[in-house]
Amino acid sequence: MLISLIDISALRNWGICGCVGARDSIANDTDRRAGAPPWATLQAISHSEPLPMIDLYTSSTPNGWKASITLEELGLHYTLHPIKLGLQEQKLPEYLKLNPNGRIPTIVDRDEGDFAVFESGAILIYLAEKTGRLMPTAMKPRSQVIQWLMFQMGGVGPMQGQANVFFRYFPEKIPAVIERYQKETKRLFTVLDTRLKDHEYLVDDLSIADIAHWSWVRLHDWAGIAIDDLPHLQRWLALMAARPACQRGIEIPEPFVPKEVTDYAKKIITQ
Repeated sequence: MLISLIDISALRNWGICGCVGARDSIANDTDRRAGAPPWATLQAISHSEPLPMIDLYTSSTPNGWKASITLEELGLHYTLHPIKLGLQEQKLPEYLKLNPNGRIPTIVDRDEGDFAVFESGAILIYLAEKTGRLMPTAMKPRSQVIQWLMFQMGGVGPMQGQANVFFRYFPEKIPAVIERYQKETKRLFTVLDTRLKDHEYLVDDLSIADIAHWSWVRLHDWAGIAIDDLPHLQRWLALMAARPACQRGIEIPEPFVPKEVTDYAKKIITQ
């Protein structure tokens, strides 16, 4: 069975979820929010802070980080619901009502009648359009951002995900398969490097396309792919890594733990 990193990401017994976004103060007492799924115990927000408009259901995976980094970059107040993939919480009936594909991330916009959005790329577009940020409104640059976002969704993510699986997790080492996915991922990285030679970000200013790619490319070593010969990609990776929102976003709902990722991934592959 072929699986991608979205299915095999770091899985820990995450604790109580809380309201985050611009790192607001949180009350110590806990409460259950009306209408929230039964597994989501939420911390109450200080009355001095704005109520969160977004509920984020996520785990510590590249696709999950795409959503959390975007929310942090936009400074939106949101309520975090950590999804324990190891306990199959993404398959619970309550969650499937929000995301019929049973994957993460998912957001629910409380400002829009509890409107649910699933698929990480769709979430990024939704948040950018909602706020008028991280994606240009002019037709041509907007199209460019969407093009590079689709390049990640249809290329970098799937190929690097399979490189992760066969390089790190699959019980049998199949050199030809490992080489196939690593070489294709490296080719895609080279396309990014060429683009970044003459651009600080993928499209003029920081956009959701940069966030989507960085969430994956930053783990190139995990897929066994060296980028020493891609200087422009390296420069851009460092530029993104220096952004406070990126630093916060990859800690949500918790830091990436390689050993736990590996242990869980190997377990589900052999089931």
